[in-house]
Parts: sequence; C-alpha cells; structure tokens
Amino acid sequence: MQENSKGILYAGGAYFLWGILPTYWRSVNTFNPYEILFHRVLWSAIFMVVLIVLLKKWPQFIADTRSLIGRKKELIALIAASLVIMVNWGIFIWAINNHHVLQASLGYYINPLMSIALGFIFMKERFNTLEILAIVLAAIGVLFMTLSSGTFPFISIVLAASFALYGLMKKYVNIDAIYSIALETIITLPLALIGIGYLAQLGENHFGANHTSFLILFAGVATAVPLILFTAGAKRIPLSLIGFLQYISPTLILLQGVFLFGEHFSATDFITFLCIWSGLILYSYSKYIQFKAMKRKQLLKP
Repeated sequence: MQENSKGILYAGGAYFLWGILPTYWRSVNTFNPYEILFHRVLWSAIFMVVLIVLLKKWPQFIADTRSLIGRKKELIALIAASLVIMVNWGIFIWAINNHHVLQASLGYYINPLMSIALGFIFMKERFNTLEILAIVLAAIGVLFMTLSSGTFPFISIVLAASFALYGLMKKYVNIDAIYSIALETIITLPLALIGIGYLAQLGENHFGANHTSFLILFAGVATAVPLILFTAGAKRIPLSLIGFLQYISPTLILLQGVFLFGEHFSATDFITFLCIWSGLILYSYSKYIQFKAMKRKQLLKP
C-alpha cells in the first residue's frame, strides 16, 4: 500500500473513531461525567505507559522527558496543553451525557475556524479574503443561534476554543507525539486521582464490580488509539487533506445526535449549521488553492 493511501486510512480511521466516541461515552453514563473524565485520564495514562514499555521506548521516553524538563518554555506549554485538553474532554463528556450532542458537533465544526483566529492573534498569521469570509460566516451562525434561541452556544465555543488552544500549545512543544500524549495524561493524573478520591468520599464513586466499570477500562484505548492513528496519518498526507478528513468526526457526532440519541434538529440549528458549513467550504477551498500554488512552485524549481 502506498504511503498516501496509508495516511488516508490512518487519519480517516482516527476521525472515524473520534466521531463515534459519543456512543461509547453514553454506554458508561451510569457514572457521572466527572467520574468518567477522571477515569479517562487514569486509564489513558496507564495505557500510554504500557504501550511505551511494549514498544521498548521507555529509556528514550525518560531521556526525552528529562530533556523537556530543561526547556522551561516547552514544559510550561505542555502543562498548559494538558490542562486545556482535560477541560475539553470534560466538557465533551458532559455535553454527550446531558443531551447536547448537537452543540458538541457544532463545536468541532467551528474548531478549524477558531484555530485560524488563534493563529492570527498568537502566531501573527494573516488571513486571505476567503478565510476572513469563513470566520464572518461562522460568527453569523453563532450570533443567529444566540438571538433566535436566546441561548449562547457555550458548549460549542468552549469545545472549539479549548481544542484550538491545545493545538496552539502543542506547536511550542518539540517532542515525539506518543511521548507527548503520555506526558499529558501523566501531568493530569494527580488531578484525576484526587477527583476519584473526592467522589469516593462523597459516596459517588461507581467504579467496582459492574458492567460499566468493565467498559470504562477501555477509556484509555478510546483516547490514545485515535491520537496514535492521527499522528501516523499526518506524517504521510498533506495538511490540506487532513483538513478535509477532519469533518468526518463532527458529521458522525451530528448524525448520532439526531438519529441515535433523538435530539431535535430545529430550523435555528439548520441555519446555524448552514452558516458554519458555508464557512468551512470557503476555508477548505482557500487551503486547496494554497496547496495547489505551493505544488506549482515546487514543480517550477530547477
């Protein structure tokens, strides 16, 4: 199989798995969302450590971690990324188990546009006309939902902003992707353990000899495997293709919200999503034009 085909398979697989995660989180909803989050961090950390040991990369992981500790700015960025992604996970799990799947889907549709907005603010990147129009359309969609329903899409914005911030923070960290994922879960592990202990004190800890506890053991696999697949895919295919494939995930979340979980897709939702979709089409087209121009330049080089 060619590298490009492998890349599409890996990245597409990652976005597919991310897209069906709502069904998994619903299957463990006898736990409250906070307990699910804490166990997600716990079992993700365990899974990543076991994976690194099985891959015989533990000595290199320790060496790279020690090196990272000496690079203070990168370490701070990784700690910030760890906390931000924990917030993202928590909001997503809460949304799925409190009948806000459509808002979660909207958040991940908005995410690419939020990322380019952060690029403008922090990385001094500049927009072209199509990208400006894409952001304006997304803003119109959010404003329309707020004015029409009287409810600001808080969940969508927090999910989009937190994941975009996570991506921004990771740009400053120069470490292998698998090691980075492991460190992120290890950094947030004390918070997860404190949370599990606190819930146990309140008598709200449901982990034990039951079916849901067995399912929650796979939270680490559900978290780490898509990230590993995405990393493998991103190395093999252009960023423009990654940008196209990423819409698999929120589309699957939207379909589950409407057809599996029975959430009402109102006229307001339709117009809001239509604005976001239009913005994403313009954004994707802009990236496609940039990619084609870059390829032409490469071909013209002597």
